[in-house]
Amino acid sequence: MIRVVIAEDQQMLRGAFASLLKFESDIEVLAEVPDGRQAWEAVQRLKPDVCVLDIEMPYASGLDVAEQIREAHLPCKIMIVTTFARPGYLQKAIDAQVDGYLLKDEPIDYLIEAIRRVMKGERVISTDLAAALFMKEENPLSEREIEMLRLTKEGMTTSEISKKLFLTKGTVRNYLSSAIQKLEAESRQQAVNIAEEKGWL
Repeated sequence: MIRVVIAEDQQMLRGAFASLLKFESDIEVLAEVPDGRQAWEAVQRLKPDVCVLDIEMPYASGLDVAEQIREAHLPCKIMIVTTFARPGYLQKAIDAQVDGYLLKDEPIDYLIEAIRRVMKGERVISTDLAAALFMKEENPLSEREIEMLRLTKEGMTTSEISKKLFLTKGTVRNYLSSAIQKLEAESRQQAVNIAEEKGWL
């Protein structure tokens, strides 16, 4: 029996996926959870064979949970499901050593078969996602620029960032301006959105 935890923030999708899996004689759904925090708790508590994680969830992303599972050396197989064929996300998933990376619009039979395949030790990646990996853009941002955009995403002002990092406001503005330029954005918020979209944050 393959024991599965499902983490997906869209209730209808989560319920439908769980219901369909329950028809499979060799698969048991241990838990269905709506966010990354509960996913991590369920994985630690229930010790599933496979964890199916939505990439974008409240509190912690599927990739965050995947990294926690790997760092804790849990034997759980990790499958990421996503709506987006974003090369940056796929690269992060590969770095996190996930076992499956699938698009949500794959037929349900493909998803179910993918669970069985990762249990046999295979790695399964949707064809469209594999193609996206070959179109991967290089991240033009420096570590410092990424840090600035991350803090901006958290809602911090120039003054707050300068205090936190012990930099002058001018230096912070220069880093943000450089990031905005490199991403061909019109504002720091747009730069955050572009960097996030490409999986660079």
